Parts: sequence; C-alpha cells; structure tokens
Amino acid sequence: MNKKIMIVDDEPDVLKSLKTILEKHNYDVITVDNGYDCIHEVQKGFKGVILMDIMMPEMDGWDTIRELINRGLMNGLSIEIITANGTYHREKMSGLETYIEDYLSKPIDIAQLISSVKKSNMFYVQELDNY
Repeated sequence: MNKKIMIVDDEPDVLKSLKTILEKHNYDVITVDNGYDCIHEVQKGFKGVILMDIMMPEMDGWDTIRELINRGLMNGLSIEIITANGTYHREKMSGLETYIEDYLSKPIDIAQLISSVKKSNMFYVQELDNY
C-alpha cells in the first residue's frame, strides 16, 4: 500500500522534521509551504492525508480547505489540522467538520500524530480495498 502524506506548513523546520519522522514510518511524504502549492499538488493527482497548518500567510489553512472543497478536489483526501494555536476554532471550522479527521496542536506529540495518521479514514479505506 502506498501511504501518501502532504505536509502544508510555512515553517521550514516543521516541514523537515515531520517529513523525516513520517518517512521513518514508511510514509511517502511531500511538503509544500503554502495553500496554493497544496491545491496545485492535489490538482496534479495527490491522494492521501494532508497535514494542514492553519496560520500561513496569503492563503491560510481554512481558506485552502474551502478552496479544495469548492473546486471539487476532496475525493481521496483526508485532512488533519496541525496548528501552533491550540484553541479549537469552532467558528472557522464551521461547515468543514466532515472534511477534517483530526486537530493536532504544536508542538506535535509524535506518537499522537502517527496514531492519528494510521487511523485516517483514507488509509482505512485503502486497506479495505486491498482485501
């Protein structure tokens, strides 16, 4: 099974460290540093889990998720929020709940991250399809 993850974060240290950790757990990882590049990668065919930072310049994570939905690009995607702002933003998340698998606060607990990614509906569906 090809387990793909896209990390979307404007902090280079976060991209590098999460990529290293996830690759050690046998995930195929790509990184982008903004919402526009995330959308571009999905348009090119990316399917899998997206670890989405919320606070990014120009296009924040909420706007990126809404744009993916508006363009009809959510098929085959599972989104998990990663944010330095530990507060759950119920008002900003309104209408997006069905598209978001988990909400993780930075600094990220690696065991929690790996557990969350493993439980992702995206990988669960892929595993069922292999039987």
